[in-house]
Amino acid sequence: MSLTDPLSVTIAPAAAVSLPRTSMEENESEYRSADGLLHVVAAHSYGRRRRDTVRLNIRKVAPDVFKPAENVEQTASLYVVVDSPGRGEYTPTELLEAWKGFNTLLTSSSHALVVKLLGGET
Repeated sequence: MSLTDPLSVTIAPAAAVSLPRTSMEENESEYRSADGLLHVVAAHSYGRRRRDTVRLNIRKVAPDVFKPAENVEQTASLYVVVDSPGRGEYTPTELLEAWKGFNTLLTSSSHALVVKLLGGET
């Protein structure tokens, strides 16, 4: 099975961006914006541990911090990884409920925890 095609991502202040599927393998799919600045990878790996991953890669061209007259490509990535025992000790429902709690932690109070994390707090 695969995710909805296309995916849609909104990164403020811009409008929603469509990311059609550009690659599909047995355990991985890739989605990319028309301009190539946004790229999503959804993947699974199976073994002693199961890893379900979704990653958003972002790109932009901006002045080089050391040579402001020159523009360079800047990249960043954001990941979500669900790492669980590979033998089904956790059901999808149990992991979804854990995700809901974790997501609430990250998004409550206007994303205060993420703001602090990105500011260097631990």
